[in-house]
Amino acid sequence: MLERHAEPKAGRRGMGRGLSAILPSATDETGLREIPIDLIEPNQQQPRREFDEEALVALSESIRARGVLQPIVVRPLPGGRYELIAGERRLRASKLAELTSIPAVVRQTQDWERLELALAENMARVDLNPVEEARACSMLVDDLGLSKAEVGRRVGKSRVAVSNLIRLLELPDEALELIDSGELSEAHGRAILTCKDHQDRKRLARDAREHGWSVRETERRARELEAGPKQRSTREPHPDLVALAASVEERLAAGFGRPVRVKPRGEGCRLELDFATAAEAEEFAARLGA
Repeated sequence: MLERHAEPKAGRRGMGRGLSAILPSATDETGLREIPIDLIEPNQQQPRREFDEEALVALSESIRARGVLQPIVVRPLPGGRYELIAGERRLRASKLAELTSIPAVVRQTQDWERLELALAENMARVDLNPVEEARACSMLVDDLGLSKAEVGRRVGKSRVAVSNLIRLLELPDEALELIDSGELSEAHGRAILTCKDHQDRKRLARDAREHGWSVRETERRARELEAGPKQRSTREPHPDLVALAASVEERLAAGFGRPVRVKPRGEGCRLELDFATAAEAEEFAARLGA
């Protein structure tokens, strides 16, 4: 994890090992150097909006005692200045520690590389909240055109987990603020998404916070609102089950080598395979050993 500041083990280089997880192979790396902090400009594509001040103070004390054990990553700008790519917490903490310079790896990178590096660093940290993760994933999918499966591979999450995170951004700002502050959880947000009406979602988020509803209770209230006064017996499946069915469908289709349909049904799923002829079905069954 990039923000870990521990004593280096015997035989381990103090800087650079952790960078292999976020720096793709490239021929444009210009090396490690000490750069004056006042020459470094912030990364405008940084997904993180807020930083824990107490954590920054603790990190700055560690830096005073042991130095910066992991370099930041920057790219050169005209006029002898640099733009930060990854390492904003270390840069902020170094300023608090009153350092005048900081070790940095200087790279010539394209915009997509800068964003990907910042994302990889941020999502590797346990203190990134779900809304920040969602915004970062959304940038890779919507702005850079990566698939959700590819984003998942790069940040160590499943495609379904990435989909669930991005869906959080469909919530009203009021609900996102409550998740961002920790007053509601990511699971609360997914439960609120069961309700389709925007105003109902705002009301649910506010009530869930004020009354301390559990995720299960929030989901129950959302389903009641969605069913309406007639209390329809046929209800749409939970968004998590829909996302899971889509993931299973994709994997089964790849494994079977033929189109597959997986539909949410109750608490489970229904699997459908179509065959043009009985002989085709028999051949498929034979391949499965049935």
